[in-house]
Amino acid sequence: MLPEKIFFFFFGSIVGSFLNVCIHRLPLGESIISPGSHCPKCNKPIPWYYNIPLISYIALLGRCRFCREKITFRYFAVELLTALAFLTFFIKLGFIFDLLVYIVFTCGLIVATFVDIQHRIIPDEISIGGIVAGLFFSVIKGIFLTSRPGQLAPIINSFLGIIIGGGVIFLTGFLFDLIYFKLLKKPAIQGETESMGGGDVKLLAMIGAFLGWQTALIVFFLAPFFGAAVGLVNMLVKKDHVIPYGPFLSLAAIICIFWSDKILQIVFLR
Repeated sequence: MLPEKIFFFFFGSIVGSFLNVCIHRLPLGESIISPGSHCPKCNKPIPWYYNIPLISYIALLGRCRFCREKITFRYFAVELLTALAFLTFFIKLGFIFDLLVYIVFTCGLIVATFVDIQHRIIPDEISIGGIVAGLFFSVIKGIFLTSRPGQLAPIINSFLGIIIGGGVIFLTGFLFDLIYFKLLKKPAIQGETESMGGGDVKLLAMIGAFLGWQTALIVFFLAPFFGAAVGLVNMLVKKDHVIPYGPFLSLAAIICIFWSDKILQIVFLR
Protein backbone atom coordinates (compact mmCIF):
# COMPACT_ATOMS: atom_id res chain seq x y z
CA MET A 1 0.00 0.00 0.00
CA LEU A 2 2.90 2.38 0.65
CA PRO A 3 3.91 2.74 -3.03
CA GLU A 4 0.28 3.49 -3.94
CA LYS A 5 0.06 6.12 -1.19
CA ILE A 6 3.27 7.75 -2.37
CA PHE A 7 1.95 7.73 -5.94
CA PHE A 8 -1.35 9.36 -5.00
CA PHE A 9 0.37 12.00 -2.91
CA PHE A 10 2.80 12.86 -5.70
CA PHE A 11 0.12 12.73 -8.40
CA GLY A 12 -2.07 14.98 -6.26
CA SER A 13 0.74 17.52 -6.01
CA ILE A 14 1.04 17.52 -9.82
CA VAL A 15 -2.69 18.12 -10.14
CA GLY A 16 -2.36 20.85 -7.52
CA SER A 17 0.22 22.56 -9.73
CA PHE A 18 -2.35 22.59 -12.53
CA LEU A 19 -5.00 23.91 -10.14
CA ASN A 20 -2.70 26.83 -9.41
CA VAL A 21 -2.73 27.62 -13.13
CA CYS A 22 -6.54 27.59 -13.06
CA ILE A 23 -6.66 29.78 -9.94
CA HIS A 24 -4.38 32.36 -11.53
CA ARG A 25 -5.72 32.39 -15.09
CA LEU A 26 -9.48 31.75 -14.92
CA PRO A 27 -10.35 35.08 -13.24
CA LEU A 28 -8.24 36.85 -15.87
CA GLY A 29 -10.00 35.12 -18.75
CA GLU A 30 -6.75 33.48 -19.89
CA SER A 31 -6.29 30.02 -21.34
CA ILE A 32 -5.30 27.34 -18.84
CA ILE A 33 -3.56 25.39 -21.62
CA SER A 34 -1.38 27.89 -23.43
CA PRO A 35 1.14 29.37 -22.90
CA GLY A 36 3.04 27.01 -20.62
CA SER A 37 4.06 27.75 -17.07
CA HIS A 38 5.77 31.10 -16.71
CA CYS A 39 6.56 33.61 -13.99
CA PRO A 40 3.65 36.07 -13.65
CA LYS A 41 6.14 38.83 -12.78
CA CYS A 42 8.86 38.52 -15.47
CA ASN A 43 6.94 36.22 -17.88
CA LYS A 44 9.95 33.96 -18.39
CA PRO A 45 9.03 30.32 -19.15
CA ILE A 46 9.64 28.01 -16.20
CA PRO A 47 11.69 24.90 -17.08
CA TRP A 48 10.37 21.60 -15.76
CA TYR A 49 13.21 21.28 -13.25
CA TYR A 50 12.11 24.55 -11.64
CA ASN A 51 8.49 23.47 -11.69
CA ILE A 52 8.51 20.29 -9.60
CA PRO A 53 5.52 20.45 -7.22
CA LEU A 54 6.38 21.27 -3.60
CA ILE A 55 10.09 20.63 -4.07
CA SER A 56 10.81 23.58 -6.38
CA TYR A 57 9.14 26.09 -4.07
CA ILE A 58 11.30 24.95 -1.17
CA ALA A 59 14.49 24.73 -3.24
CA LEU A 60 13.98 28.22 -4.68
CA LEU A 61 13.09 29.62 -1.25
CA GLY A 62 9.78 30.87 -2.62
CA ARG A 63 11.32 33.13 -5.27
CA CYS A 64 11.47 33.14 -9.07
CA ARG A 65 14.79 31.75 -10.32
CA PHE A 66 15.09 34.53 -12.90
CA CYS A 67 13.71 37.78 -11.50
CA ARG A 68 13.94 36.77 -7.79
CA GLU A 69 10.47 38.13 -7.13
CA LYS A 70 8.58 36.43 -4.32
CA ILE A 71 6.27 33.57 -5.30
CA THR A 72 3.05 33.64 -3.32
CA PHE A 73 2.79 30.87 -0.73
CA ARG A 74 -0.55 29.93 -2.26
CA TYR A 75 1.26 27.86 -4.89
CA PHE A 76 2.84 25.63 -2.27
CA ALA A 77 -0.35 25.51 -0.18
CA VAL A 78 -2.55 24.41 -3.09
CA GLU A 79 -0.09 21.72 -4.16
CA LEU A 80 0.16 20.37 -0.63
CA LEU A 81 -3.59 20.58 0.00
CA THR A 82 -4.38 18.75 -3.24
CA ALA A 83 -1.75 16.08 -2.53
CA LEU A 84 -3.19 15.48 0.94
CA ALA A 85 -6.72 15.33 -0.49
CA PHE A 86 -5.72 12.68 -3.04
CA LEU A 87 -3.95 10.63 -0.36
CA THR A 88 -6.82 10.94 2.13
CA PHE A 89 -9.49 9.85 -0.33
CA PHE A 90 -7.37 6.94 -1.52
CA ILE A 91 -6.87 5.74 2.08
CA LYS A 92 -10.58 6.17 2.82
CA LEU A 93 -12.02 4.68 -0.37
CA GLY A 94 -9.40 2.64 -2.20
CA PHE A 95 -9.67 2.03 -5.95
CA ILE A 96 -13.38 2.57 -6.50
CA PHE A 97 -15.43 4.87 -8.70
CA ASP A 98 -16.19 7.28 -5.85
CA LEU A 99 -12.46 7.98 -5.56
CA LEU A 100 -12.56 9.68 -8.96
CA VAL A 101 -15.81 11.47 -8.08
CA TYR A 102 -14.52 12.96 -4.84
CA ILE A 103 -11.15 13.88 -6.34
CA VAL A 104 -12.80 15.83 -9.17
CA PHE A 105 -15.22 17.42 -6.72
CA THR A 106 -12.49 18.46 -4.29
CA CYS A 107 -10.34 19.92 -7.06
CA GLY A 108 -13.28 22.10 -8.07
CA LEU A 109 -13.75 23.24 -4.47
CA ILE A 110 -10.06 24.12 -4.13
CA VAL A 111 -10.10 26.30 -7.24
CA ALA A 112 -13.39 27.95 -6.23
CA THR A 113 -12.08 28.64 -2.72
CA PHE A 114 -8.82 30.31 -3.66
CA VAL A 115 -10.31 32.31 -6.53
CA ASP A 116 -13.11 33.53 -4.26
CA ILE A 117 -10.64 34.54 -1.55
CA GLN A 118 -8.61 36.66 -3.95
CA HIS A 119 -11.19 37.97 -6.42
CA ARG A 120 -14.57 37.54 -4.64
CA ILE A 121 -15.89 35.53 -7.60
CA ILE A 122 -16.42 31.86 -8.40
CA PRO A 123 -15.71 31.05 -12.06
CA ASP A 124 -18.59 29.53 -14.01
CA GLU A 125 -16.09 27.08 -15.49
CA ILE A 126 -15.88 25.56 -12.02
CA SER A 127 -19.44 25.89 -10.69
CA ILE A 128 -21.43 25.18 -13.85
CA GLY A 129 -18.82 22.72 -15.07
CA GLY A 130 -19.04 21.03 -11.68
CA ILE A 131 -22.83 20.81 -11.90
CA VAL A 132 -22.53 19.03 -15.24
CA ALA A 133 -19.78 16.74 -13.92
CA GLY A 134 -21.74 15.85 -10.76
CA LEU A 135 -24.84 15.01 -12.77
CA PHE A 136 -22.75 12.99 -15.25
CA PHE A 137 -21.17 10.94 -12.47
CA SER A 138 -24.60 10.24 -10.98
CA VAL A 139 -25.82 8.98 -14.35
CA ILE A 140 -22.83 6.62 -14.57
CA LYS A 141 -23.49 5.34 -11.06
CA GLY A 142 -27.22 4.93 -11.65
CA ILE A 143 -26.88 3.11 -14.94
CA PHE A 144 -23.82 0.94 -14.34
CA LEU A 145 -22.65 0.88 -10.72
CA THR A 146 -25.66 0.33 -8.45
CA SER A 147 -26.66 -3.05 -7.10
CA ARG A 148 -29.37 -3.10 -9.75
CA PRO A 149 -28.11 -1.26 -12.85
CA GLY A 150 -30.56 1.19 -14.33
CA GLN A 151 -31.77 2.66 -11.06
CA LEU A 152 -32.71 6.32 -11.12
CA ALA A 153 -32.07 7.08 -7.43
CA PRO A 154 -28.53 8.52 -7.83
CA ILE A 155 -29.65 10.60 -10.80
CA ILE A 156 -32.73 11.94 -9.01
CA ASN A 157 -30.68 12.66 -5.88
CA SER A 158 -28.14 14.63 -7.90
CA PHE A 159 -30.82 16.53 -9.81
CA LEU A 160 -32.65 17.43 -6.61
CA GLY A 161 -29.32 18.44 -5.10
CA ILE A 162 -28.86 20.98 -7.88
CA ILE A 163 -32.37 22.38 -7.53
CA ILE A 164 -32.57 22.40 -3.74
CA GLY A 165 -28.93 23.36 -3.14
CA GLY A 166 -29.00 26.31 -5.50
CA GLY A 167 -32.60 27.18 -4.71
CA VAL A 168 -32.33 27.36 -0.94
CA ILE A 169 -29.35 29.69 -0.95
CA PHE A 170 -30.85 31.85 -3.71
CA LEU A 171 -34.15 32.15 -1.85
CA THR A 172 -32.41 32.98 1.42
CA GLY A 173 -30.37 35.73 -0.19
CA PHE A 174 -33.38 37.07 -2.07
CA LEU A 175 -35.56 37.27 1.05
CA PHE A 176 -32.78 38.87 3.09
CA ASP A 177 -32.13 41.50 0.42
CA LEU A 178 -35.84 42.16 0.06
CA ILE A 179 -36.28 42.73 3.79
CA TYR A 180 -32.98 44.48 4.49
CA PHE A 181 -32.60 46.74 1.48
CA LYS A 182 -36.19 47.22 0.29
CA LEU A 183 -38.47 47.03 3.32
CA LEU A 184 -36.10 48.31 6.01
CA LYS A 185 -34.33 50.57 3.49
CA LYS A 186 -30.92 49.89 5.00
CA PRO A 187 -27.93 51.33 3.10
CA ALA A 188 -25.70 48.94 1.20
CA ILE A 189 -22.33 48.19 2.79
CA GLN A 190 -19.32 49.03 0.62
CA GLY A 191 -21.54 49.22 -2.42
CA GLU A 192 -22.84 45.69 -2.02
CA THR A 193 -26.44 45.28 -3.09
CA GLU A 194 -26.66 41.50 -2.71
CA SER A 195 -26.03 39.49 0.45
CA MET A 196 -25.47 36.29 -1.53
CA GLY A 197 -23.69 36.32 -4.86
CA GLY A 198 -24.69 34.26 -7.86
CA GLY A 199 -21.42 32.36 -7.62
CA ASP A 200 -22.39 31.03 -4.19
CA VAL A 201 -25.76 29.89 -5.54
CA LYS A 202 -24.10 27.95 -8.36
CA LEU A 203 -21.44 26.55 -6.02
CA LEU A 204 -24.01 25.05 -3.65
CA ALA A 205 -25.87 23.71 -6.68
CA MET A 206 -22.61 22.03 -7.70
CA ILE A 207 -22.22 20.61 -4.19
CA GLY A 208 -25.74 19.25 -4.42
CA ALA A 209 -24.99 17.69 -7.81
CA PHE A 210 -22.13 15.71 -6.30
CA LEU A 211 -23.41 14.99 -2.79
CA GLY A 212 -27.19 15.00 -3.16
CA TRP A 213 -29.96 17.20 -1.80
CA GLN A 214 -29.76 16.09 1.84
CA THR A 215 -26.06 16.86 2.11
CA ALA A 216 -26.57 20.15 0.28
CA LEU A 217 -29.00 21.18 3.02
CA ILE A 218 -26.49 20.20 5.71
CA VAL A 219 -23.84 22.31 3.95
CA PHE A 220 -26.30 25.21 3.77
CA PHE A 221 -26.86 25.17 7.54
CA LEU A 222 -23.25 24.32 8.48
CA ALA A 223 -21.37 26.90 6.40
CA PRO A 224 -22.74 29.99 8.24
CA PHE A 225 -21.12 28.83 11.49
CA PHE A 226 -17.67 29.06 9.88
CA GLY A 227 -18.58 32.23 8.02
CA ALA A 228 -19.88 33.97 11.14
CA ALA A 229 -16.72 33.24 13.13
CA VAL A 230 -14.37 34.45 10.39
CA GLY A 231 -16.64 37.37 9.52
CA LEU A 232 -16.61 38.61 13.12
CA VAL A 233 -12.81 38.52 13.26
CA ASN A 234 -12.61 40.16 9.83
CA MET A 235 -14.95 42.95 10.93
CA LEU A 236 -13.11 43.60 14.18
CA VAL A 237 -9.58 43.41 12.79
CA LYS A 238 -9.90 44.70 9.23
CA LYS A 239 -13.14 46.67 9.60
CA ASP A 240 -14.36 44.79 6.52
CA HIS A 241 -18.00 43.66 6.51
CA VAL A 242 -17.78 41.60 3.31
CA ILE A 243 -16.26 38.12 3.21
CA PRO A 244 -16.08 35.52 0.44
CA TYR A 245 -18.61 32.79 1.24
CA GLY A 246 -17.38 30.13 -1.18
CA PRO A 247 -14.58 28.89 1.13
CA PHE A 248 -17.08 28.18 3.91
CA LEU A 249 -19.42 26.28 1.59
CA SER A 250 -16.41 24.29 0.39
CA LEU A 251 -15.22 23.55 3.92
CA ALA A 252 -18.69 22.46 4.99
CA ALA A 253 -18.91 20.19 1.92
CA ILE A 254 -15.60 18.49 2.74
CA ILE A 255 -16.70 17.97 6.34
CA CYS A 256 -19.94 16.44 5.12
CA ILE A 257 -18.10 13.94 2.91
CA PHE A 258 -16.57 12.42 6.02
CA TRP A 259 -19.08 13.14 8.77
CA SER A 260 -22.52 13.86 7.28
CA ASP A 261 -23.97 10.69 8.85
CA LYS A 262 -22.73 11.68 12.30
CA ILE A 263 -24.06 15.22 11.84
CA LEU A 264 -27.50 13.82 10.99
CA GLN A 265 -27.35 11.58 14.06
CA ILE A 266 -26.60 14.57 16.26
CA VAL A 267 -29.32 16.71 14.69
CA PHE A 268 -32.03 14.04 14.95
CA LEU A 269 -30.66 12.49 18.19
CA ARG A 270 -30.45 9.08 16.59
